[in-house]
Amino acid sequence: MKVFRSRRAVLPSGEQPADVVVEDGRIVAVEPYGSARATEVVNLGVLALLPGLVDTHVHVNEPGRTSWEGFATATRAAGAGGVTTIIDMPLNCIPPTTTVENLNLKRAAAASSAHVDVGFWGGAIGENRGDLEKLHEAGVFGFKAFMSPSGVPEFPHLVDGLAETLAEVARLGALCAVHAEDPDVLARAPTPAGRSYAAFLRSRPPEAERAAVTRLVEAARRTDARVHVLHVSSAQVVPLLDAARAAGVYITAETCPHYLCLAAEDIADGDTAAKCCPPIRDAANRDALWQRLEAGGIDAVVSDHSPCPLELKQLETGDYGAAWGGISGLQIGLSAVWTQAWSRGYGLSDVAGWMASGPAAVVGLTAKGSLEAGMDADLVAFDPDAEFVVDPAELHHRNPVTAYAGRALRGAVEDTWLRGERVDGTHARGRLLERDS
Repeated sequence: MKVFRSRRAVLPSGEQPADVVVEDGRIVAVEPYGSARATEVVNLGVLALLPGLVDTHVHVNEPGRTSWEGFATATRAAGAGGVTTIIDMPLNCIPPTTTVENLNLKRAAAASSAHVDVGFWGGAIGENRGDLEKLHEAGVFGFKAFMSPSGVPEFPHLVDGLAETLAEVARLGALCAVHAEDPDVLARAPTPAGRSYAAFLRSRPPEAERAAVTRLVEAARRTDARVHVLHVSSAQVVPLLDAARAAGVYITAETCPHYLCLAAEDIADGDTAAKCCPPIRDAANRDALWQRLEAGGIDAVVSDHSPCPLELKQLETGDYGAAWGGISGLQIGLSAVWTQAWSRGYGLSDVAGWMASGPAAVVGLTAKGSLEAGMDADLVAFDPDAEFVVDPAELHHRNPVTAYAGRALRGAVEDTWLRGERVDGTHARGRLLERDS
């Protein structure tokens, strides 16, 4: 038996001094501070004790594009950033996770190299509709689909098959996570090229998200499917989600640290490390996203960690049209969000809700995301007052590039435990997860 003792334990009831008692990898009790007895006491003093974060949107890319990212490097970065569970996206790997056979390749790649727990999304690409039931039975946490081109040829978007795919997802009782940008709106927008961030921003207008979410809501209403909107960048779509929920549509949504922490005004021309799709919008939109998050219109904050080799980011040319669109932020998402949250008057309990219990609830992980009896002992020691400047060379993900490079952040992960055992970056103790039911 082991006790984790902190004067700032972030419990479901709020932040308070507590002893978190752990046995056989589970939390068995939460006792008053200083009262529990055990063979080992981990005394964190005034360091905050958070539940391990759950990141349901991570592109690991292995197998096939392991030079972009792999399970060893991604999960090492996750653990260093306080993330104890990731759910891997089904694309950017080769082959994509669109069949059970391909899922098994993923699992084999992760089995001996995962430093944190790993689950998997299946892919929905229209032509594999007959494979969805088998993937569901194999334990994927849901299905990822694109309403516009994905950026990789082996994972096509749903051109005309959205309703049919959602009908099958509904029949299975599954969840469909959707990249919601409308291809027709994108086709009418200016083509991005060159070093101008403003020009890139015009190529992915907010209307693309609004139009796609409107279409998605209607398809979900007609099919009675459970849908989840990925990486909301435009605050304008959240009222559409609120209205859909009020009308009885099952719809959840996420946003990402880069949308909450960065702003278009601060992105220099040619800074392609900050290119992602949908894009980082202006500061007024960022403020509106925070308001929508506080009001409950957004259910989770997850990384959308989407790395690539340095050369694909076009850092030397700064060409937004040619650069890969994706932010590498898995390791520093907690610090980035806390930096903004603290400055806006939010507390650690808010952050734990957005980044731990919220994502766990979206995908149905009932043993993750909070500090209470019966949960996995996934724990994070966090110093909310520490300050540091992001150095890409010190990050654990495979390629040293991130949109946060050189930025001063507040709050540092001091230690992470998975089922009560320290995530040390050397011993890969992560387990492969399947959907609870």
